Amino acid sequence: MYLQRWVAAGVVALACAGQAQAGRTCDEPQDLTPAKVDKSMTLALKTLQALDASGAKVVVMARAGQDLTKYGVRYSHLGFVYRQDTPDGAHVWRVVHKLNMCGTAESGIYRQGLGEFFLDDLWQYEAAWVALNPQAEAAMLKVLLDGPRSLVLHEPRYNMVSYPWSQKYQQSNQWAIETLAFAMTAASTEPVTSRTQAQAWLQRTAYQPTTLTITPLVRLGARMTKANVAFDDHPDEKRYADRIETITVDSVFAWLKRTNLSAGVPQVQR
Repeated sequence: MYLQRWVAAGVVALACAGQAQAGRTCDEPQDLTPAKVDKSMTLALKTLQALDASGAKVVVMARAGQDLTKYGVRYSHLGFVYRQDTPDGAHVWRVVHKLNMCGTAESGIYRQGLGEFFLDDLWQYEAAWVALNPQAEAAMLKVLLDGPRSLVLHEPRYNMVSYPWSQKYQQSNQWAIETLAFAMTAASTEPVTSRTQAQAWLQRTAYQPTTLTITPLVRLGARMTKANVAFDDHPDEKRYADRIETITVDSVFAWLKRTNLSAGVPQVQR
């Protein structure tokens, strides 16, 4: 049954390949060879088995889609993975995450299977995930099971290195933690209903972005050749000092641990 599930997922994902990527443009080669597809499906199956054994219902999961080691970053992209029960008493795992429309500065929120999530010509065939604490898990599950609520704070204008405290653009990891702020405050007397409020909540809970060192020449080249990269939302004093602050998987995992929003340490699946 597992084999049939992953073969089906692979067919769907191959049909969709090239439509959306996290921080990529379609002119970059996407050589999804049979060997790469096999590695992706194997990783998806191992991850499914680990999730089933974990007892979790919602986790924050990351993949290593691009080589960002020169910036001291291991994982490039994250999303929410949740368990959904089916009428026959079984269950499936779904991924909700934000993807950049290929070759453009636009994005959308996608709901996929694990096979599709990993079928992205990965730099490293590994995943990292962390379960949420019971309160955060229950809050996020309500949002993830309700499609329209997961879109409340989505901003279609995409920027791979968007500034965490601006509302001009929104990158994938930024949507995730702003939506977590939305979920965590939904039942409070001061619910988050806007991106401005979400970012204020993140600041109050001591979220700290990653600072990347990006020189003027690199910024110019990226801005001229990539529709999904911009720097005009960053404060001048930081940009001119080559200090580009943005939301990375590493910073999100560290924040989840620091605030006890996570239920343990990140698990790595290879």
